[in-house]
This record gives sequence, structure tokens and C-alpha cells, in this order.
Amino acid sequence: MGKTGTQAPGLHDNALARNKGSALELDWINDIQVNRSAVERRCSTLGGRRSVKKDAQAGWLLKAITCIDLTTLNGDDTAARVRRLCAKARQPVRPDLLEALGVADRQITTGAVCVYHRFVREAVEALDGTFIPVAAVSTGFPAGLSPHDTKLREIEASVADGAREIDIVVTREHVLTGNWQALYDEMSDFREACGDAHVKAILATGDLRTLRNVARASMVCMMAGADFVKTSTGKEAANATLPVSLVMLRMIRQFHERTGNIVGFKPAGGISTAKDVLAYQILMKEELGRRWLEPDLLRFGASSLLADIERQLEHHVTGRYSANNRHPMA
Repeated sequence: MGKTGTQAPGLHDNALARNKGSALELDWINDIQVNRSAVERRCSTLGGRRSVKKDAQAGWLLKAITCIDLTTLNGDDTAARVRRLCAKARQPVRPDLLEALGVADRQITTGAVCVYHRFVREAVEALDGTFIPVAAVSTGFPAGLSPHDTKLREIEASVADGAREIDIVVTREHVLTGNWQALYDEMSDFREACGDAHVKAILATGDLRTLRNVARASMVCMMAGADFVKTSTGKEAANATLPVSLVMLRMIRQFHERTGNIVGFKPAGGISTAKDVLAYQILMKEELGRRWLEPDLLRFGASSLLADIERQLEHHVTGRYSANNRHPMA
């Protein structure tokens, strides 16, 4: 794929080393504990004690756009819808707003476009000449209950069609039964099948029942080489939440401190407003630091979020809220 212009680095346009993983340490996994009340207390006070306004808020929201995996994962997806999505990924904010904000020369794009395997090649062609990678959901998304060999072939097919990121779904049963060796082996196989493509491990946290399970599953997937841990498919009854995210961020920090490996984070599902995304960015900065606000370490899985961010940016420029139809996504 050709590359033109300059922009914030994406997952593949930086010098960040991939997660090499580590041996499965069951003693470490079994020792993991989570204080649910402390987690909930920390998250409940986040919005009230943190405020980002005016120019600073606009800057944070522009950064958030570069971290969005602009997504369509619907049963009625078509090639035309995917091409429109890719056009929006190329130009996520109206040029007049970028000019008014003084960033018209930044060539701001979304972090990636995320689609089913069926549309990977279509998206790759639509994004030719950009830095924007295509991410494919895989391994029997969203349930993750396809035969293991079928999952591996699906990954390999998406990589062959040009996907540079693969969002895999773990087998929830391994987590719910505490079969950490099976989860580690599965994730290791997925990592190998991805080759040079980065792999995001979707935990489907809404199905895992406890925060301790979320923490342990996060750690096992990172040990097995996941480049990102991701909250949800967006199809569960409960998707990304701040408490779940805090637990996962603490595991990323612990894994980094113990192994030196850096892993990214992707909250997905239910993040639909600018206010939502600011809370996640603040949590990310406070728990992991400024480095984790870049698109190679932070992604938001979202379909409607971009429209609200663009609407908030227009309010910042004009002082008025506009109708959503002024900010079409696809």
C-alpha cells in the first residue's frame, strides 16, 4: 500500500516493539485479586474531579479521533457502506472545522477501519494511499465458538487479503472454567497465525462474570503475545465500562513492569459520546501515562462516536450545537 502525507503514527507506523509475550506463570495468574469496591469508587469519582474544557477539550477530542477504529459489523453491511466508511476515515472532520481549529495541515484520520473478513479487500482498496490500516474481526466473531482450525484459517485469510490488524475473540469457556493453559495455547496460536499483523484479544468482558476473571484473562492473553487487550465485541449485553477498563489497565501496567513488554488497550461497545471518550482518555493517562494516548496503544471501537465528537468540535468553533445530519458518518 502506498503512503502519502504525514499524520500521527498508527499501529504500524512507529518504532514500538511488539509484545513478545512470556511463559505462562500460573502462580502469578492465581495470585491476581481485584477489590471491586475500590475499583468502583475510583471510577465513580473520575468525572467529578477531572474537567477538560475549551481548547484543551478540542485537542483531546482531535486526539481521540486518531484512536478510533471506525467500525461496521452489521449483518446488512455492503461494499458500498464499507467504501463510505473508508471515505469518512480518510476525512473524519469537515475541512472548515479543521481550518477553524488551526489543524488543517495535520491530515487527521481515524486509527483504523474495522470490518468483517468479507470486506477486508474492499476496505484495503478504498484506503490505498493512506496510513490507515484495516482491522478484521476474526475467530468466529462474536461468539468465538468455531472450530479452532477454522479460526486459524480465517485469520490467515484476512491477513492474505491485506488486514494489518486482527481482532480475535477468545473462548470464554476457558476463562469461566479457569483453564488458563487452554486460553494461553489458543492465544499463542492466534498470535502465530497473524504473522506480522497486530493482534487484539477481545475478552468479551460482559460474559466473564467477575472482575477477577477479567484481570486473569487479560494477563494470560498478554503472556501469550496479544498486542492489545480489548473489552468487548460490542455484541454482549454489557460492553466497555470504566471499572472493567481500570482492571485491564492495571494488568497492562503490571505486565509492563514485570516483563518490559508494552501492550495497548481497546475499549469497545457503548462508547458513543465525546463525554464518554474523555473519561477513558483521562483514565488511560492517569493509570498508564501520556504514551498510552497515542493510536499505537489506544483504540476505541466505535461506530457512532465520531459523529458526536465532530458535533462537539463544531460547538467549540461556532458556539452552537448542530444537527447530527451535518456530520454524516456513512
